[in-house]
Amino acid sequence: CTLDSEVALRVGGDFFFDPQPGDSPVKLVLIAGGVGINPLFSILLHIADLHGYQESKGNGYKMGTVKLYYSAKNTSELLFKKNILGLMNAFPGKITCHFHVTQQRSHICKELQPHVTGK
Repeated sequence: CTLDSEVALRVGGDFFFDPQPGDSPVKLVLIAGGVGINPLFSILLHIADLHGYQESKGNGYKMGTVKLYYSAKNTSELLFKKNILGLMNAFPGKITCHFHVTQQRSHICKELQPHVTGK
């Protein structure tokens, strides 16, 4: 998004992302805290599948980018972090994630360091 962009925001309720072939690509921003990552991780996996289909078969899906912002107390409480890193590596520039930790007391592993901010 840029300054003065219009965005749609949804909090709570049912979470799903179900684009259809031929739909215009959209840029998604997913924001999660703690275990709230569960439904958003499912959406992230679906987006990765659609990116894979788009690249391999050109079946009409035009996927945009997705940015995930995910916060937890510390890196050990970041669920699915290795899976998320794998998706970022598999789809560079298409899937990105910024982790945020609020109470990290130990060293952050090198694999996560470029993606983590915190106190």
